[in-house]
Amino acid sequence: MNQALLIIDAQQELIDGNQEERAVFNKEQLVRNINLVIEKAKESNVPVMFVRDLDVAEGKGTGFDIHNGINVPIEAKIFDKKATNCFHGTGLLNHIQSQSIIHVVVMGCSTQHCIDSAVRTATINGLDVTLVGDGHSTVDSDVLSAEQIIKHHNRTLHGHYNVDRFSVVRNAEEDLFQPTHDSYR
Repeated sequence: MNQALLIIDAQQELIDGNQEERAVFNKEQLVRNINLVIEKAKESNVPVMFVRDLDVAEGKGTGFDIHNGINVPIEAKIFDKKATNCFHGTGLLNHIQSQSIIHVVVMGCSTQHCIDSAVRTATINGLDVTLVGDGHSTVDSDVLSAEQIIKHHNRTLHGHYNVDRFSVVRNAEEDLFQPTHDSYR
């Protein structure tokens, strides 16, 4: 099965925060789990793709870079985006389709924005998605804590479907590159 690991906005300044923004919830666990899943992807010969948000650190410098605690594979593909949705204007979907990928494992930031839109857009575009439930994060909003936002999205996106393809939520410790979607169809 053709599949990929998609890590969204796992950037230094977004994860660690800056003068205006706080660090994401459970940032050490997030980085640890991203590295764990990258290792699993490498062991399974699954390509790794990163998407960086050009709004982070004005699109330059170390703040814009992928977090220095993340072990980025040399052969990883990197896409830059201007919109919340990582598929908008990036070439990411064309790349995925050109590789005949039908399953993506999704991780990164921020839960209620870029992660949510990526999962939903992927299913609309014919991909099964495994969202790593302990592999995405955010900051508190005015209404909910980051932990509540994450729990809500894990519940909402587990089983989310668009006709033939859908998303499931699993944790980093699981065998994510052995998809379980067919057992739900």
